[in-house]
Amino acid sequence: MGWQGPNPATDFRGCGFVSLENLLFFARRYPASFQKLLLKTQGMRATWEYPFATAGVNVSHMLIQLLELNSARPKTLPGINFVRMLSEHEDVFDILYCIAFEMMDAQWLAMRASYMQFNDVLEATKAQLERELSLEDLLRIQDLPAYNLLLK
Repeated sequence: MGWQGPNPATDFRGCGFVSLENLLFFARRYPASFQKLLLKTQGMRATWEYPFATAGVNVSHMLIQLLELNSARPKTLPGINFVRMLSEHEDVFDILYCIAFEMMDAQWLAMRASYMQFNDVLEATKAQLERELSLEDLLRIQDLPAYNLLLK
């Protein structure tokens, strides 16, 4: 699955239990998307691909930062829109994680990236997601343009 060592628990120290929950939610709710990314079945793939599970932990961490979940109240439009969507749908963080992972893989392919460019890909994904979460008319998670990337 793409762990960095023989003990997967060490990979979770960067983001904790939430990243494991995100991976499990993704596998259960969107199994077709999950398998496509896990097995890397689409697009021209690099010789040195990103490690799947570790990438998932990084996506969780990126979302926590982007949505300002460590602050008492978000100050940016992405965080404010997230809180509004959360009031309508309790799984919005997990669904957003799945969307972000799909976006990250699409960026990976578009940038023709290899392992050493993972941070660049993650930053590009964060910027794209920030733009989508800043849309004024964003009321539901389904309103995100990238929502259509998910396969059930």
